[in-house]
Amino acid sequence: MVQPCSAVIIGVGPERGLGATLARYFATKGLHVFIAGRSEDKLRQVADAIRQKGGSVTCVIADATVGRDVGHLFETVQREGFQVDIAAYNVDSNIPAPLLETDEETFTRLWQQNCLGAFLFGKAAVNAMKDRKQGTLFFTGATASLRAKPPFTAFACAKAGVRALAQGMAREFGPQGIHVVHAVIDGVIDGDRARQQFPDYVKAKGKEGLLQLEAIAQTYWAVHEQHPSAWTHELDLRPFKEPF
Repeated sequence: MVQPCSAVIIGVGPERGLGATLARYFATKGLHVFIAGRSEDKLRQVADAIRQKGGSVTCVIADATVGRDVGHLFETVQREGFQVDIAAYNVDSNIPAPLLETDEETFTRLWQQNCLGAFLFGKAAVNAMKDRKQGTLFFTGATASLRAKPPFTAFACAKAGVRALAQGMAREFGPQGIHVVHAVIDGVIDGDRARQQFPDYVKAKGKEGLLQLEAIAQTYWAVHEQHPSAWTHELDLRPFKEPF
């Protein structure tokens, strides 16, 4: 019996965030979505919005840095009878600090939330996909994945680690039919997080200078649909007005 398809997204926070937008978009494509994050209230709000649009969704409370939480997430997918078509690691934790003000605890926490969590999630996702020899695994990166700039050096170390993880996994599991993708978000996303943390920057950039959530989700889906003879492993997304 063929199992129904699903998408698993970890790092789902506010409704106007990338994790929530990916979940909503994948649900419109007919996938059952499993959304995971640390906040039950935020997950419930996102799930309600998906159901109101006719989509199907399951919420799982999970900390990406805890192996048993990640294991429980994928065990839930299996228990509910779904195969994993898409898995997206969307955790993006950042703490700005000049290097001499970055203590060991901060550096370790950033590595755990960005890099260790990506390893735990990616390994579990591949285990869920390998028997079918198909599926798409997304890692959401950042400008810092490619270059470090103070006061975000610790964050860049973690994000560069995620990129290296994605490269290694793509080479190891691509020949087995699993499409591993690293998406560099080279700019600021027009979501709740930026509007709350950097309101002046968001205003100065204007809508055309920010990455739009739905547009990112459309790109992820287009990459997921690629023929295996022409897969994209890494892509960078930025507003057309960005001089980079």
